[in-house]
Amino acid sequence: MAGLVFLTTADDAGVPRETARILGGARLGAGLPAADWPEQGIAAALPGIAPTALRERWLSPVDCQQGVDEGIAWRRTGDVLYGVIELDEADFAGDARTPLQAASETAYRRIFRLLDAQGLPELWRVWNYLAAINEESHGLERYRQFNLGRQDAFLACHRGATGNVPAACALGLRDGPLSIAFLAGKLPAVAVENPRQVSAYHYPTDYGPRSPTFSRAVLAYPPGQEILFISGTASIVGHRSMHVDDVAAQTRETLTNILAVLGEANRQSQQAGFRPDQLLCRAYLRHADDWPTVAAVIEEMLGPVELCPVVADVCRADLLVEIEAMAMAAR
Repeated sequence: MAGLVFLTTADDAGVPRETARILGGARLGAGLPAADWPEQGIAAALPGIAPTALRERWLSPVDCQQGVDEGIAWRRTGDVLYGVIELDEADFAGDARTPLQAASETAYRRIFRLLDAQGLPELWRVWNYLAAINEESHGLERYRQFNLGRQDAFLACHRGATGNVPAACALGLRDGPLSIAFLAGKLPAVAVENPRQVSAYHYPTDYGPRSPTFSRAVLAYPPGQEILFISGTASIVGHRSMHVDDVAAQTRETLTNILAVLGEANRQSQQAGFRPDQLLCRAYLRHADDWPTVAAVIEEMLGPVELCPVVADVCRADLLVEIEAMAMAAR
């Protein structure tokens, strides 16, 4: 069986007419109708590019199995599964926890139950989006509430909260539900950390009562492939934010971190050949007007990589930009 293909388009060019071969993906921007496969909707502006919306798709070489379990729309091809769950915080208003904490824990518990039932227990990559990520409610910043719920689910479902945890990002949108998309498989991913940073799951309590539960990157192994997923990365050295109010300097520091992670990944990789110019990147900007500056620094440091800009709030209020990346190779 040939491997997965990742495709980003403004229309259906290059996409197989047999939609049963679409494992899942994301819809970015505004103006595209919802798909009939698992698709995460990211309602945010895409600055500096002509289309107002883009579709990302994971394509399978064969038809996928599909289902809906506990609100998770999922598809599976062989030993790889992609799923999306959205939960409305208002449905958890009567919970003893904060609504966001309760929704986050519920979503991850459901994800782990699905993966166990499918015999694909290894969570590789997760994309988290929530409203007003930097605002405070119930006496605690909302991102910190999310981290409480996420880690509670990891521990309750007998997943470790340190070490071999998935690559992930968590971004803030203006409004909308808690939205989580994920890619999982049968084989464990290899966690990759950044020598320039404290591992996120070891952050001190300055950043909240529970640390974020993610690895800086992972190497995942669908049949015949090796995929490098680099988590959302920002201008952090050690555990401290750097270059406050300077978007160009923050972007350079962010990319220095990505290149450090890339070097560590190549050291652990079966291929040891991922290059900066092979990366597929998504850049999150707090302010749309910063896009020309961010784009110029990315081209300077990485080359002409495939790049999608998205206006979203980074998990720390003093950070202006976050970049995630991916690269794929045959094994």
